[in-house]
Amino acid sequence: MARRIRQTMDDLEESHEINVTPFIDVILVLLIIFMVAAPLATVDVNVDLPGSTATPAPRPETPLFLTLKDDLTLAIGNDRVPRPAFAATLDSRTKGDKQTRIFLRADKAVAYGDLMEAMNLLRRAGYLKIALVGLETGPAADAPAPATTRAAVP
Repeated sequence: MARRIRQTMDDLEESHEINVTPFIDVILVLLIIFMVAAPLATVDVNVDLPGSTATPAPRPETPLFLTLKDDLTLAIGNDRVPRPAFAATLDSRTKGDKQTRIFLRADKAVAYGDLMEAMNLLRRAGYLKIALVGLETGPAADAPAPATTRAAVP
């Protein structure tokens, strides 16, 4: 004799589907956080940088930019710094770490001698790791590409 097993409505049926709603919520929250935080991570000092055809070097998480504007004023990050207080301000921004790499940006209207004066200010303050920053452009078709246009002073 065959018997039939009774099925009751009390038995819950297992669902084999993935509930993606929480994942979507998390991704949307992360997207909003990154959209808000991304503009805050950029430097807003307007400077007309010269171009460079060298391959870009990897950038650290929190780079420290020193900007020499066309009117020869200095800015660390977004803040203008007077030359007499330059070393003290730089020490406070780097927490006294002289091994911090300083990214030096200069307007292309700045004379070479003025750029060297800014580099000497850094050297006198004890910061020897200096990286020069330029705009990344492709090599010109009729002009030979320079061997190195990006440099770091050890």
